[in-house]
Amino acid sequence: MKEKIIQKSADLFLNLGFKSVTMDDIANDLGISKKTIYQHFENKTKLVEATTMSVFKEISDGIDCICDLNKNPIEEVFEIKKFVMLHLKDEKSSPQYQLQKYYPKIFTNLKNRQFSKMLNCVTGNLKRGVEQNLYRDSIDIEFVSRLYFNGMLMLKDQEIFPQESFSIPRLMDNYFEYHLRGICSPKGLEILTDIHNN
Repeated sequence: MKEKIIQKSADLFLNLGFKSVTMDDIANDLGISKKTIYQHFENKTKLVEATTMSVFKEISDGIDCICDLNKNPIEEVFEIKKFVMLHLKDEKSSPQYQLQKYYPKIFTNLKNRQFSKMLNCVTGNLKRGVEQNLYRDSIDIEFVSRLYFNGMLMLKDQEIFPQESFSIPRLMDNYFEYHLRGICSPKGLEILTDIHNN
């Protein structure tokens, strides 16, 4: 039951937002009493925390699986983007923004975990890209990986990119294009062009 509650909460929070979804909404959607939820989570904050960590773990495990496939680094970037977008439901409700505003401690904890995970993943991708002559060998890997992470966070900043003017899929497409064109070698750019054409 605890897992069912987390799964349903994740679905509702990602689609409708952390602020607007109540414990009543979750109970009604699951066809259980609110009391049943409180048997597993003492309050909404604990439920939000369990849900965000569960989604983070699911996405991290999925990214690990994609990295284990040993695709070429450019294809890997696109596979990860596709996977994350699918799992975050295109972030219709800007959950990261709401998490930061209403649950700052949970947001900070999540951000630190995301940073550690993404830094590892992006650094590996960049090193392999350079080794395979798909990325320029002059790039500063530590700088690019940190810039990449902070750029991803910035895309979710409602003041910089208001949701009514910028959809998450459009932002992600533009950001990946910007990132890859900045680091690709001529050989990498050929692969990038092929991916776009297909």
